[in-house]
Amino acid sequence: MVPPRQAIPEEEYAATPGVEDCMTHTIGLIGAGHIGSQIARAAVAAGHDVVISNSRGPETLQDLAAELGPSARAATPAEAAAAADLAVVTIPLKAIDSVPVEPLAGTTVIDTNNYYPQRDGHVDSLDDESTTSSELLQAHLPGSHVVKAFNHIGSAHITEHAQPTGSAGRRALSIAGDDAAAKAAVAAFIDEIGFDVVDLGPLAEGWRIQPDTPGYGPRLTSAELREATDAARRRG
Repeated sequence: MVPPRQAIPEEEYAATPGVEDCMTHTIGLIGAGHIGSQIARAAVAAGHDVVISNSRGPETLQDLAAELGPSARAATPAEAAAAADLAVVTIPLKAIDSVPVEPLAGTTVIDTNNYYPQRDGHVDSLDDESTTSSELLQAHLPGSHVVKAFNHIGSAHITEHAQPTGSAGRRALSIAGDDAAAKAAVAAFIDEIGFDVVDLGPLAEGWRIQPDTPGYGPRLTSAELREATDAARRRG
């Protein structure tokens, strides 16, 4: 049985081994588009170092690196992966085979992706819902700890909707993953940059926040997001 979806109390973050280290080190981003650049901005504002990368080369990211300031640098995906204490993969699903594998072994990896057949082409195992997009990334990164997050918020809202811990009506974001310590690290990062967290359970439960589900898109508190993900139904 899948455990109930629940908000994660703030006091649990510090009790999880490795969370404090994750919160004070380098965020490595593989992909620096709308979502990736906004996560980078939020991470720098929270005091992190960031390494940004894309498929076109670090020379194409110099403007963003300059905007982010001295805590940021542009690099290749392999370099960003190697530098990461916490990695973020934020590229189209069809490109996940390009994600470096060996540098991410043992690393917690946030997957922001959604499956859009019109962009990614049809994937039979996703069309029949026998797996999820984040499980495909986990299969590609067998030595990493993949956590689904940031896939149901518009990019601009990552900075616009952020609020301090304890704020009334604070927006919640969901996570799903198979490793408890990795989920706690991601939850701590999300809280630090301005959002409450709802844990959906294992990575396979990420379907509850995919496109066309009630929780995908709108600004919701943790209670509202729990209700929305509970109400999600399979496409079939």
